[in-house]
Formats: sequence, C-alpha cells, structure tokens
Amino acid sequence: MRTLPVAALPAAASLWLLLLVLAPVALSRGVAPLGTLAVYGSGSILCHQQPERSFEVAGVQMPVCGRCFGLYLAGAAGALAAFASGRRRRTAGVQAVRIALAVAAAPILLSVGLEWTGVVAGSNASRFASALPLGAAGGWLLQQTIAAAGDRPDALSFRGV
Repeated sequence: MRTLPVAALPAAASLWLLLLVLAPVALSRGVAPLGTLAVYGSGSILCHQQPERSFEVAGVQMPVCGRCFGLYLAGAAGALAAFASGRRRRTAGVQAVRIALAVAAAPILLSVGLEWTGVVAGSNASRFASALPLGAAGGWLLQQTIAAAGDRPDALSFRGV
C-alpha cells in the first residue's frame, strides 16, 4: 500500500486556510476567478455560511462560518505542530484517541448546546474559540496517523475506530 507523503496534510491544510482568507480579498477587489468561486462552493459543502455567523475579510463574508474557520485554523496548526515535532507516537490506542477527541469536542458541544437551548446567544468569537481544541487535536492526531503510516503501512486502515 502506498502512503501519503508526511508533509501532505500540513501543506494541504495550510493551503486551504490561505484560500479561505484570500477568497474574500479577491472578491473585495472585484476579482472572482473560477478558483475563488470554487472556494465558496467547497465551503458550502460542510458549512451553512450564514452571514451573521461568519467573519468578514476586507468587508466580504468568509467562505465558512466562525466555528468552521476555527476548526480549519486549529487543524492546520495542529498538523503543522505534529509535523514539526517529528515525533511519531505509535502507542496511542483507539480508546486514548477517542478520549482525546471527546475532550477536545466538549467546548463545541457546550457552545452548541447553550445556543440551542437559548441560554446564550453566542458570538462569532465564542464559536471560533470553541472550535480550536477539536481542530488542533484532529490535526495533530491525523498527522500522527499519516506519519505512522510511513512506518507501518496498515496504520491508515482505522480498524476499530
């Protein structure tokens, strides 16, 4: 089985993050090439893109909401940090990964729960901040998995997760 290059995830995540910021800048300057529209279209696949829940760059709504932007920013940072550390943790079991992701997801779950029940209105800043732990953990863990796959080709099978 052929594995992904170890730098693929940090590079792709960083590129996506850059595109999320540059797309509204391009639109603010009256430039809307097909690539810019593709970024907004890609963002719409997983994100509601509600204007009141999205940050603006150069006076134009970003392609994703504040919470999604937090996930992408922290995910890229987590993947870059894992790549830069060069360490490959091979001993983390499925249970440890599940616990780490559950703990990291708690702020988002709390934020969404409080908003849905009407306890708090929530802001773009609070939604963004609530996404940072899960994004960072996800980026770190996925990068570690890709790096481990270079040592053990069956590592990307995700059996038992």
